[in-house]
Amino acid sequence: MVSWKLHAGSHVSNKPSVAAVSYLNTVPLVWGFLHGPQRDRFLLDFYVPSECAQRLETGKADLGILPVVEMQRQRLVAIPGTGIACRGAVRSILLISKVDPAEIRTLATDSGSRTSVQLARVILHHRYDAQPQLLRMAPNLTQMLSEADAALLIGDAALRVEPSHLPYAVLDLGQEWWNLTGLPMVFALWSGHPTTVERLMDQGAEQSFRDSLAFGLAHIDEIVAAESARRPFSPALVRNYLTESIVFNIGAEEQKGLETFLQHVAELNYDYAGAGSRPLSK
Repeated sequence: MVSWKLHAGSHVSNKPSVAAVSYLNTVPLVWGFLHGPQRDRFLLDFYVPSECAQRLETGKADLGILPVVEMQRQRLVAIPGTGIACRGAVRSILLISKVDPAEIRTLATDSGSRTSVQLARVILHHRYDAQPQLLRMAPNLTQMLSEADAALLIGDAALRVEPSHLPYAVLDLGQEWWNLTGLPMVFALWSGHPTTVERLMDQGAEQSFRDSLAFGLAHIDEIVAAESARRPFSPALVRNYLTESIVFNIGAEEQKGLETFLQHVAELNYDYAGAGSRPLSK
């Protein structure tokens, strides 16, 4: 379900189309495209992560902020430099369990998620020796826990939950990954098919994405005011989440964390495991 949908600039057929994520964590990345000097560079539409992947796969978008497991599956390459990552607790990816994590046999997963589902599998396998059956469901915590031992909430659905108020075990999967590996966790990168990325890189796309993010970070007060008014979150939560929990600049450590994560996922026989070790960035 699309929570918001805006276009940067008017519909002009020769502008590249970009599928962005409708969650709060994407707002600084696209703020320049929506409000800054980069606003006429692309056509933007907003979806949940799995829908962004579908837009790329069906050719309905030139670029998208894609879950990294989908990048691997579709053999896409990344626009370097920016994305969505964390270095420790991320707050917006929560595994909530009625039982001890080691005893989880069924896990209800948000139907809009792909990378986070695989992260949950990796964490449960390596840290808790659990390999639950996955049940894809809408992100309704009460319903999820009525049908499964545990639930995985991501994005804004997770931010609506106050972990300390829940009578359940709550794992922040960003922190769990950090505890397992000591590395950042990369969730999504701007990406596209190799020929498209090469063409748009030649046209300055990498700098456009960097500039849009820089504009967003320079206008964080405006973002906090706008998003806390539009979403059911306090200004303090929005500010802390966007400035403390999420990492937007993707460097060498993030790349190392990404490669480690994909190795773990491949070992658990996710369906891209036969794709080889194709690099994800140009």
